[in-house]
Amino acid sequence: MRLSRIIMALTVGLAVVAVPTAAGAAQPQPTPNATATTDPTQPPPYAPQPPALTVNRPTIYLGETVILTGTGFGPNETVDIVVTVTPLAAPAGGQAPARRSDGSTVAMAPVAYQASAPLTFTAYTNAQGRFTKSYKPSVTGLLTFTATGRESGRTASTQLRVLPKKQPLPVTGDSIGTPMKLGGGLVGAGAVMLLLTLAWRRRQRLGGAAH
Repeated sequence: MRLSRIIMALTVGLAVVAVPTAAGAAQPQPTPNATATTDPTQPPPYAPQPPALTVNRPTIYLGETVILTGTGFGPNETVDIVVTVTPLAAPAGGQAPARRSDGSTVAMAPVAYQASAPLTFTAYTNAQGRFTKSYKPSVTGLLTFTATGRESGRTASTQLRVLPKKQPLPVTGDSIGTPMKLGGGLVGAGAVMLLLTLAWRRRQRLGGAAH
């Protein structure tokens, strides 16, 4: 009788202990990919830089060459560049008018519109979306370059001022007359000195013959 009670007590105890374990085993366990984790040591996702277009010189004279540089476009894509030309309505800032020898100035005429816009050409980017392109303008004016990637659709623009070629100062009537007047005066003075010298020698000869 006592042995049966001991066996019954052990059975009940084992059953109580086994119930929480079975309940825990019945709960679904999360899979390794169920929750996203963030690793602070990893760099943030790459964000492409915005497109940009620059020119190495903002102002040049006609006949000179500039370098266009584009960044932030699609990798290994063709970039179409459109050039629009705006005429220069007045001389560029800092450009002095031509000056005559007497101090007066010659007004510079406005630059006429010399070409129909737009002009177009292409460039090709590398794996980083960058390109460089040399360009030699054939017209004067304010040039606006607009670059657009064919595949990416990204666009950027920049401007370039092209001035007429440097010209020597014009030779006016006043500048020619001044050297001519100076030369004529020197010739006249030389002639007078020559006549005085000849007269002095003649007087010396006549004086010597009288003695």
